[in-house]
Amino acid sequence: MGKGKFGTIIQIGDILVSEDVVLEYFTCDYAACRGVCCIAGDSGAPLDESELEGLERDYPAYKAHMTPAGREAVDAKGFFEVDRDNDIVTPLMPPGDGSPDCPCAFCHFGPAGECLCAIEMAGRTKPASCSLYPIRVTRLTGGGLALNVHHWDICKPAFEKGRRERIRVYQFLKNPLTKSFGEDFYEALDAAAKHLRG
Repeated sequence: MGKGKFGTIIQIGDILVSEDVVLEYFTCDYAACRGVCCIAGDSGAPLDESELEGLERDYPAYKAHMTPAGREAVDAKGFFEVDRDNDIVTPLMPPGDGSPDCPCAFCHFGPAGECLCAIEMAGRTKPASCSLYPIRVTRLTGGGLALNVHHWDICKPAFEKGRRERIRVYQFLKNPLTKSFGEDFYEALDAAAKHLRG
């Protein structure tokens, strides 16, 4: 671990983890947000190139859960697009009802307008960036990775719920972190978190 102007940085192998990951509280509050993170904004969820083949392969399984506009977006753009930051992201539907927001093409909307993931509904693996949220993963020069907490106003209820329930970001994300980086990584992160908290 090292401490710099950005706070304490935990290094596990070639992965750098910001202190927010182990100090901040977070638990998704779906009752409050109803999946708005899949709708808000003007860019899709970050994708790794390794995920593109699976999105295309599994499309027949999950496309029935998508909206007509979502399927049209995939027909027009494919299974990804490149955003203004030159990142590969999920394709978006066009905005509707006067809203500036562009929903992810893979959204499914329930009867009360709640948003779910069509991919997950079909029992397939959704993008890692969605499973790991609010952690964002950045690929560093030289091949390493950096894990940071993304603070978004729409997730304020989730940070508040996590604080009430005393659940840290990394604890809430134990399963996706383990799936993405392995059990040894999670155990090392947990040990570092306990050391950092004293």
